[in-house]
Amino acid sequence: MAIWEFCIRRPIFTVMLITAPVALGIASYPQLGVDLFPNVDLPVVVVTTTLKGASIEEMETSVTKKIEEAVNTISGIDELRSTTKEGFSQVVINFHLYKDADVAAQEVRDKISTIVSQLPTGTDTPIVDRFDLDAAPVATIAVAGRRNFREVTEIARKRIKEELETVRGVGAVILVGGQRRAVNVYLDPDKLIAFGLSAEDVRQALIRQNLEAPGGRVDQRSVELVLRTMGRIERAQDFEQLIIASRNGQPIRLRDVGRVEDGVEEPRGLSRLDGDNAVSLIIQKQSGTNTVEVVRAVKERISQIQPTLPPDIRLMMIRDQSRFIEASIDEVKFHALLGAILVSGTILLFIRDVPTTIIASLAIPTSMIPTFAFMAAMGYSLNNITMLGLILAIGIVIDDAVVVHENIFRHMEELRLPAREAARSATAEIASAVLATTLSLLVIFVPVAFMQGRVGRFFNSFGFTVAFAVLMSLIVSFTMTPMLCSRFLHLSDRHRGSKSGPIARVLENTYVAVLRFSLNHRWLVVLLTLLTLAATPVVFSWIGKDFVPRDDQSEFEVVITYPEGYTLERADRVARQIEQRLKNLRGVTHVFTIIGDRTGRVAKGQGDVTEAVIYCRLVDLRERDYSQFEVMQQARALLEDYPDLRTAVQDVQAFQATGFRQVDVDLNLVGPDLEKLQQYAHQVMQWMHSRGHYVDVDTSLSMRKPELRVYVDRERASDLGIPLETVANTLGLLVGGQPVSTYKELDEQYDVWLRADLPFRDRPAAVEALTVPSPQAGLVRLSNVARLDHAYGPNAIDRFGRQRQIVVVANLQGISLGQAVQEIRQFMDNLNMPPEYRYEFLGRAKLLSETNVNFLVAFVLSFIFMYMVLAAQFESLVHPITILLALPLTLPFAFLSLYLLDTNLDIYAVFGLFMLFGIVKKNGILQIDYTNVLRRQGMELRQAILEANRTRLRPILMTTVMLVAAMIPIALGRGPGAAARASMAKVIIGGQALSLLLTLLVTPVAYSLWEDLVRRVWGRGGKV
Repeated sequence: MAIWEFCIRRPIFTVMLITAPVALGIASYPQLGVDLFPNVDLPVVVVTTTLKGASIEEMETSVTKKIEEAVNTISGIDELRSTTKEGFSQVVINFHLYKDADVAAQEVRDKISTIVSQLPTGTDTPIVDRFDLDAAPVATIAVAGRRNFREVTEIARKRIKEELETVRGVGAVILVGGQRRAVNVYLDPDKLIAFGLSAEDVRQALIRQNLEAPGGRVDQRSVELVLRTMGRIERAQDFEQLIIASRNGQPIRLRDVGRVEDGVEEPRGLSRLDGDNAVSLIIQKQSGTNTVEVVRAVKERISQIQPTLPPDIRLMMIRDQSRFIEASIDEVKFHALLGAILVSGTILLFIRDVPTTIIASLAIPTSMIPTFAFMAAMGYSLNNITMLGLILAIGIVIDDAVVVHENIFRHMEELRLPAREAARSATAEIASAVLATTLSLLVIFVPVAFMQGRVGRFFNSFGFTVAFAVLMSLIVSFTMTPMLCSRFLHLSDRHRGSKSGPIARVLENTYVAVLRFSLNHRWLVVLLTLLTLAATPVVFSWIGKDFVPRDDQSEFEVVITYPEGYTLERADRVARQIEQRLKNLRGVTHVFTIIGDRTGRVAKGQGDVTEAVIYCRLVDLRERDYSQFEVMQQARALLEDYPDLRTAVQDVQAFQATGFRQVDVDLNLVGPDLEKLQQYAHQVMQWMHSRGHYVDVDTSLSMRKPELRVYVDRERASDLGIPLETVANTLGLLVGGQPVSTYKELDEQYDVWLRADLPFRDRPAAVEALTVPSPQAGLVRLSNVARLDHAYGPNAIDRFGRQRQIVVVANLQGISLGQAVQEIRQFMDNLNMPPEYRYEFLGRAKLLSETNVNFLVAFVLSFIFMYMVLAAQFESLVHPITILLALPLTLPFAFLSLYLLDTNLDIYAVFGLFMLFGIVKKNGILQIDYTNVLRRQGMELRQAILEANRTRLRPILMTTVMLVAAMIPIALGRGPGAAARASMAKVIIGGQALSLLLTLLVTPVAYSLWEDLVRRVWGRGGKV
């Protein structure tokens, strides 16, 4: 007994059978996380190392190279990149995707541990981070107030940061841009000379006389007491009373040789919100947690904290990833609901029967809701990728039920069978075709689910989600649909037939006439087919190729690199001017600036102050009639007034896997001679500027940084008994400053910094006047043992594959990534670089190339699997070919629709092509299957072809129009995330609508040609 017959006899069993997975889906839905992207385990490991005061060349030689050499022996490395700055080294190791991320991180830690002892003295322990997309920053909170910056920082750290770290789901809170309290001891070198003291004497005094040390236990037999020497200075101003040394029986106190200030650590960065001093708190969630829930919990805690803060302190969530996620998901839900309504309306339009519409429409919730249980079991979240699969499935899951339902309705209408008999006979008649269409649709998404590469990791949840929804729809169409039809489908005596309308008759008669003409002129159809196929590469060349489309997220950022040598004060002045002008751009509501480090990983007192990022928030997309990209172009125009600055106006990245800038074009130049590479980079940049559609053009080769180099006269220093190390340590202490002790107040500890007062270190002559201790001559001026020279050194050194590199970066405007890559390749090839120099694309261009290869493999596998399913279905090696012949015909029409709608071919559009193939192939299965049924009943070939295609025209048109209807809201959507979804919808709508007639003719004509060929061969060869 077939399953549909059993379900027709047992309606209660059928209802329970379908209700069970629906109930599981309803229960699972609240448990699903809500996120922007799927949680993808990318094997990327970042090693960050700091060494205070080390030069760039020293960091590269002593730290970066050693780390690269150590980790380079680990198996599975895809890319090894590094950037080195003053006192800072970051090595980024990208592993091949087959490498387990946790294993990779542990292997890196093991290798790093073997070389820690080889790193220079004073190097901080290297920090090894495994990049976790699921633990990426989800929000940034600005703490602003019109008061002393130190106070704002202390409030942010003590009363906000520590509170937010206790929120459930929060992994870390990183404080950036603040000024931490410190006790600064400023020495007067002239007074030191007068007392015969060196800076080292003061440093040792601060270490020895500001401590608290245990002294063991005092055993009183019955009681023991802990002995502790209490020598900590209890008030910051008491440091001035600290005795450094004695001269002639008189104590020399710290106030005699300098001054003490209860202030802040030397500022090496700042942040500001709308002109007010601000501290930024970057919120990172814990891996596996729900982004929306974490941000919601943080907002609730902020609402509790705000009333306890001083009235002038305001908290503002600047970057809120949940805002875009929720808006995007809500937009998808609305599109899904609208698509479902349009799909149901399509059924009513064709069948013109309300019970039929209701029964068929029930296939949507009964197929979609159980998918939530599957997603929960697989550990998937509701994100842009899985929701895209669900909204796409709306137009598909109803197909099987509609085809079965339409056939049952036809049997009742044309054959005048009662509902139960029609449900049995019609389902049995079309079951094989429905099974074949569903299985062949599943095998399209199986290669997608197992696709390799980074994009494959992101989209495997898409493939599995759609595949499960389609499989569920097959179960519904074989169980619930025939059962409901047998119970609730009734035709009145006055029923005139759903095909009796003028539109239905015109469509059917026109198609049959065109098909009859095509069968009479089969080679004309063949010629038209060949011409269409030949046009594919031509139309393909018209469209742009991109990786992912850009979305209007109502925010962007301006990245600024100042000329080397700019002080923080000067950088701040320029930033304030630019902020004010950006704030005046239309739609800009908030401007948030960070100058200096944004990672929180640099050593104390270190950091580059020549880099700034200005974040601009726009009014919501629904409240404006212009795009974010127009405002960005206006920002670029105003930045042209600052020719000394290197600027870029770019989208805010959802996540960043490395410490490198995220740009559209990332061209890497590698070779032995850095000056030669610089020449090539300059030529590339000039060419890009001349093209016009490359913006924010820049290079990783930084401008030269001014340096003051000290060259020690070794002979003279040796005569005076002054080691070179003493010179370096003294200058590092007096000029650079060092935290030499700590000051404890209540339960907090603050660093005590020691350095020369500003007038004694603000110019080369002042530095020359500083003294170093000599065992023979006491204090000796630096000018007596060394000379100072001005020079220029690099600001940063980038390396790739353990070689120095220069990277040319740019964003694109009015041109697709694919076109840009092709142009750049042609230009680079025309440069005729020597063999030892090479170029390669990184970043998005590399991902695009990798994705193209993986998609091609997935397409080939899909065709093979579809052929295997169809061959098994029709027990023929040739009929599958006649069905699959129509698939390539959709490509030129799909590409043409993208061209006409001015849309690039991106990864979302490629998924639309997969879907397009599934629908067109489904049409061919319905055509061929019923033709074979009629021929087995004894009908002549030509008549069988005409009758089968006439009969299957309505279900084909219904399923086609339903899919197009489901895609229309997506294609026309303008909300958050709309750009990513629109390209897929446009491919499906255009490809399906434009190619429908031709594909409906090619399959029957190919079938006819093959049958004629078999007859001729059979006739010549006789019976076997």
